[in-house]
Amino acid sequence: MEEHKKEVKPDAKDIEANKTIAALAYIGIICFVPLLLKKRSKFAQFHAKQGLLLLIIEVVAWLIPFIGWFLMMIAIIYSVLGIINAMDGKYWKMPYLGKYTAKLNL
Repeated sequence: MEEHKKEVKPDAKDIEANKTIAALAYIGIICFVPLLLKKRSKFAQFHAKQGLLLLIIEVVAWLIPFIGWFLMMIAIIYSVLGIINAMDGKYWKMPYLGKYTAKLNL
């Protein structure tokens, strides 16, 4: 069975109205704000799901000695890149990790 990829079609009004809240999704636990308050915004939900995945990685990083600092650095770098791309109005998919956020049905 062939799996079809879901292509996110940009909606200029949605992107412009939700750039800031999408960027906030990459700041730790704040990712729950767009997840809960912007359910109808595909742009905010896209970035909030990536922010949630980074939050999970950050929590795991605190629990695993030695490897944790590496995971935390990856999470910080991806968070900065996510904020920049959200503010630019781009659907930026995180390398290696972005494929997992598409599976989140929240």
